[in-house]
Amino acid sequence: MKKFYTFTLAICLLVSCQTSEPKKDAWPNGVNYEIFVLAFADGNGDGKGDLKGLTARLDYLQDLGVGGVWLMPIMPSPSYHKYDVTDYKGIHPDYGTVEDFKKFVEEAHKRNIQVIIDMIMNHTGSDHPWFQEAIKGKGNPYRDYYVWANKDSISEAISKKEISLDSDNIQQWHPVGDDEKGEHYYGYFIGGMPDLNFDNPKVKDEFIDIGKFWLNEMGVDGFRLDAAKHIFPTDRATDNHAFWIWFREEMTKIKPDVYLVGEVWSKAEEVAPYLKGLPALFNFDMGYAITSVVQQGKDTIDLVKRYKDINDYYRSITPDYVDATFLKNHDQNRILSELDDNEQKARVAASILFTLPGTPYIYYGEEIGMKGKKPDEYIREPFIWDEDGKDPMQTKWEEPKYSTSATVKPLSLQKNDPLSLMNYYKRWIAYRNGSDVMTIGTLSPSPFKITEVVSMIRSLGESKRLALHNISDVEVTVSLAEAGEFSAVEFSTAEGIVIADNAIKIPAHHSVVLTNSK
Repeated sequence: MKKFYTFTLAICLLVSCQTSEPKKDAWPNGVNYEIFVLAFADGNGDGKGDLKGLTARLDYLQDLGVGGVWLMPIMPSPSYHKYDVTDYKGIHPDYGTVEDFKKFVEEAHKRNIQVIIDMIMNHTGSDHPWFQEAIKGKGNPYRDYYVWANKDSISEAISKKEISLDSDNIQQWHPVGDDEKGEHYYGYFIGGMPDLNFDNPKVKDEFIDIGKFWLNEMGVDGFRLDAAKHIFPTDRATDNHAFWIWFREEMTKIKPDVYLVGEVWSKAEEVAPYLKGLPALFNFDMGYAITSVVQQGKDTIDLVKRYKDINDYYRSITPDYVDATFLKNHDQNRILSELDDNEQKARVAASILFTLPGTPYIYYGEEIGMKGKKPDEYIREPFIWDEDGKDPMQTKWEEPKYSTSATVKPLSLQKNDPLSLMNYYKRWIAYRNGSDVMTIGTLSPSPFKITEVVSMIRSLGESKRLALHNISDVEVTVSLAEAGEFSAVEFSTAEGIVIADNAIKIPAHHSVVLTNSK
């Protein structure tokens, strides 16, 4: 392999010989789009994103090429983020009505866009009627909907070393009001989010009914299952695993093709036992790995092998496992900010994501280069539709710190710029949607051992694709002697990338996909 240290102009015009509309059968292997509704599109002029605004912007999502949307919590809640639910069968008033939601789902389905919603089962909000009844006393029928312990018994368990001081069982017990001596309730996250007691069959029955409501009456296609690792405390992991098997069985009785994707933020060996109940899980490890490799410009050689090993391991447990890949989500600094605002690095990170198997997720605004760092409000800033709020659907739910029309090129300008980041995403998605190999093909490492290049082979029958991603800041020449079956360029992210003398030159931070022409 020869490496030429000649800097090239990064021409970001994507070249593709294969684009099409998303295939209906791509679900759930197509590209999904995560949306914080409050920040997306304002349909009634109050500055807050809502379902009418979201419905009005479905054409944008269809044009982008996404096959599914994941809506962050939409149920009534006292907080801006709405992860402390007070009514599992309602729509937050800021977002609209049940009828608005039904209309949104109807219009999404007309565009072959599936809809999944956040389902928060680990806990309710402390204002939920169930909890408000529970705190009235031990005799209340809702008391056992939650988990209780006497303060003295907690202290005694610690003294007997029945509970480790490192256990998440220690700091998560909360008094009701100022009653420090009375019974405490368990709330893993905060006191305002009391954990539900799934040892109580009545609680399980409630969620069967809630699932029926959303799947049958509201028409959703599935659920993103928040905090799936914490249905029971971590020292009851086997109960967690069994719970999700039960839940999957109950949901498939209601909707046989229901899509369930879980949040289990942990190491592969701890994630694996969840797979029989959760046939799709978010791949946090891969998001971190892509970010690290692109940021540092090295450690590329084992990236695909590590991914394949874990994915094969998961599939050995659940053959129909579909990996949910992403760069960043609503709990993490935005990818552009993690990459020091280097858009070229962000482009090649996205390129790697779109050539991996599974279901790639885009966090809203990622495709236009939105920025943001924690605290959470600043990674959930308003989507930027036009300059200086000219678009009537521009949300203003908060004053942005990182993403403004001065720091991020608005969508209105990017749409007409063939070199924009949005069009870069759009063409990658169109290419992926139009390729069965890239959508549902298997993954294997390539024969190349090039420090500057992330490479992988996707296969479906005799048809194969070789993806090469140059993560470095110099042009790299790759000899194809070790991969002679790949004889033609099918897709590239820069003009003029061709095979010559059995080699290919890839500009800095650019990608190419080769085909074996079968």
